[in-house]
Amino acid sequence: MEALSLFLLNDFLGQATWLWLLFLTIVVGLLAFDLGVLHKDQHEIEVGESLWLSAGYISVALIFGAWIWSHLGATAGMAYYTGFLIEKSLSMDNVFVIALIFSYFAIPRKYQHRVLFWGILGVIVLRALMIGLGAALVSEFSWVLYLFGAFLIATGIKMLVVADNMPDIENNPILKFLRRHLRVTEQLHGQDFIVHKPDPVSGAPVRYATPLLLALILIELADLVFAVDSIPAIFAITQDPFIVYTSNIFAILGLRALYFALAAMIHRFHYLKYALALVLVFIGSKIFLVNIIGKTPAWISLSVTIGLLAAGVGYSLYRTRGQGAPAAVH
Repeated sequence: MEALSLFLLNDFLGQATWLWLLFLTIVVGLLAFDLGVLHKDQHEIEVGESLWLSAGYISVALIFGAWIWSHLGATAGMAYYTGFLIEKSLSMDNVFVIALIFSYFAIPRKYQHRVLFWGILGVIVLRALMIGLGAALVSEFSWVLYLFGAFLIATGIKMLVVADNMPDIENNPILKFLRRHLRVTEQLHGQDFIVHKPDPVSGAPVRYATPLLLALILIELADLVFAVDSIPAIFAITQDPFIVYTSNIFAILGLRALYFALAAMIHRFHYLKYALALVLVFIGSKIFLVNIIGKTPAWISLSVTIGLLAAGVGYSLYRTRGQGAPAAVH
């Protein structure tokens, strides 16, 4: 019993092991309830169900943030909420890319939840590896934060001045590589990622990837690309891996749940990217201003982030009122 207590209280990446286990237990419980109860049968998720599911995930995330606030302090709580908001907002473009991928492979809505669910498992692992690497670099080389800051400022400026580019799924080099090295079926086979079919030459049963698997792989790779922006952004706010990881995962869980409602109205948030650009420039600039004006209080970072994002959402909804969704997003 004493050994167990020592293990739970032992420090792991800056926080007690029991905190990490608590978080993972919550996430596993949410995913098990999602797949085993709410979606044990494949069905098309309507907008209403998507909104309710997302509300549930967001509620858990906000409650967890309040718990962090009470147990780890106000600074940690505000850093968590700031990271949560930034990750959720930056992932909006990811929703658009996911919609394009589903459209390209003609994935029916009733199978899309399955792809997103298994994609979440990949995100949990990949984000852990990336955040662990980032934490190790920041801990060992403090100057890495300045690289993060410069990268965020450059990314923000690029978002302000560069026009949107439509991703070209057909000519994606990863997709071409997969098609060259995998046997891929032309049609879907229900909800299966891999099926067995006779080899055209020998007639022996061999494994084939389905378009559902290709869609899953591309969605995972898209998340890696978007993580390159979001992870440096939250490391510029806090270097606590626990806050970075929990805010990231909770934001992604809620956004994937909201996908089915958001994909149909993503065009309504066109001007949000400019607000996000300003948030990234602000966060990146804070790193370089520490030696001049001191560390920016957590409440200022949270307030500026909320203000800019709220202004971006409000202006987007105002400017795009009455507009229909682009056909490519359906």
